[in-house]
Amino acid sequence: MNSQQSTIDCILWVSFGGPEGPDDVIPFLENVLRGKPVPRERLLEVAEHYLHFGGVSPINAQNRDLIARLQQELQAAGIDLPIYWGNRNWSPYLVDALREIQHAGHRLPLPIFTNMFSSYSGCRQYRENIAAAQSQLGPDAPRTAPRLRFGFNHPRFIAAQAQLVQSAIEKLPQHLRADAKLLYTAHSIPISMSDHCQYVRQLSESAELIARQVVHPDRQGAQWELVYQSRSGPPQQPWLEPDIGDRLGDLAQQGVKAVIVVPLGFVTDHLEVLYDLDLEAQQACQKLGVAYSRAPAVGTHPEFVRMIVDLIIERLQPSTPRACVGNLSPVTDECAANCCLYPRGGPIESLSRPSGGTS
Repeated sequence: MNSQQSTIDCILWVSFGGPEGPDDVIPFLENVLRGKPVPRERLLEVAEHYLHFGGVSPINAQNRDLIARLQQELQAAGIDLPIYWGNRNWSPYLVDALREIQHAGHRLPLPIFTNMFSSYSGCRQYRENIAAAQSQLGPDAPRTAPRLRFGFNHPRFIAAQAQLVQSAIEKLPQHLRADAKLLYTAHSIPISMSDHCQYVRQLSESAELIARQVVHPDRQGAQWELVYQSRSGPPQQPWLEPDIGDRLGDLAQQGVKAVIVVPLGFVTDHLEVLYDLDLEAQQACQKLGVAYSRAPAVGTHPEFVRMIVDLIIERLQPSTPRACVGNLSPVTDECAANCCLYPRGGPIESLSRPSGGTS
């Protein structure tokens, strides 16, 4: 490989996508569910979630904001890397982003996935999506560098989350803060998926690191649990539990009077966060007589944006120390061949890496 081919010259921002109007909802969900054995009734049920918010998912607007903040921070750091944005399920699509990169004459984009934790759907599937888009463009499609490492144990990510949790604690009535239960939420995934990745282990590590930085009344740290939301599989398929709704009922029976909910597994407050937490979970707490406070997703928190810049610098300058805290090592840049496997996942095409081969 010559030096020109091996030099990162732009960023490929990769996200899930979401509808931006009522007419987009059904086509968007059909994209999401294509090839999956999901009944039409379930699709229409989820469509109602989107229509409850006017048929607009906030994820695209939030991505635009985050990209703009990142571009500003890159410029402030003297890094000249244009950012191209492509989604898995809605416009702008990945193939369109790669086509823009190709027309601009760039040779090696650095993919950044809007996710901090390893799993098939949060990593390997995005790499498969990139490979599929490259196949659409043909042999001259831009190759991509290995994706930016996930920052679940980066000190800036932990600091940003801890600040957001601290603010959520302080929103509770003072007499409820000392015994409030901290609930970290993440998207539930099938057990057959979680068995082949570090998803739960990484979430648990982040949760513990954040809790240690939170100053709770009368003690350092907070009591916490990891719960899940947004399950979408058939009842007979085992998924990660407990579901947040079920756990809230259990905690109320145990006498818990207040909870702080933290969407740890999500980068932005997109529609699943709004519907599952701000609507369903909050209403459940009201019925149960449990005080409820939610921390926002990490979003455009300055420490989080700066973390992304730090990770980009780390990639551009390999001698840069790989910052991390806790017991787990930083995620490697290169994904192993068996990384984040899932029975429904297909092979990754060779175009997904600049050197060819399977990632």
